[in-house]
Amino acid sequence: MKCSNFVTSSLSAAALGFLALGLASTPAFANTATNTVNVTVTVTTSCTVSGDTLAFAPYNGAALTGSSTGLTVTCTNGTPYNIGLDGGINGGTAGGTLYMKIASGTQKVSYQLFSNSGDTTAWGSTIGTNTVASTGTGSAQTPFVIYGSIPAGQAVVPGNYSDTVTATVTY
Repeated sequence: MKCSNFVTSSLSAAALGFLALGLASTPAFANTATNTVNVTVTVTTSCTVSGDTLAFAPYNGAALTGSSTGLTVTCTNGTPYNIGLDGGINGGTAGGTLYMKIASGTQKVSYQLFSNSGDTTAWGSTIGTNTVASTGTGSAQTPFVIYGSIPAGQAVVPGNYSDTVTATVTY
């Protein structure tokens, strides 16, 4: 029994020594190779616009003003843009007189749209003349309030009048 314990102990010690020798002789990684990876993205300019209704109080023949809660514009950060309003769908002129038409006939109520609360700056569609200019931030920019006025003295029949004006963002 002594002999077999000695052989077992000697073999175990020899195996550990051989194993340690093998690990010690494994070459270390001393050389490296590098390369670069290009990463790109193209950021495109883009804009969106949304708006709310401009609802005037009931018209009784006296001059009337009103305003919308505004347009919301979202453009890519740093993108310059202009907001224009067209002449509506009832034969109006952008930046001039527009018309709301009665739902069941041809009767019209004239009105104007403005970009300021004093109703002195007509809002139209000619860039550099009667549009509203700004620069995008990447976030929603609001409000761009639309102010309106209806002149006094229009002889119109009772009813519900409306128009649809298109807001265009040029960028």
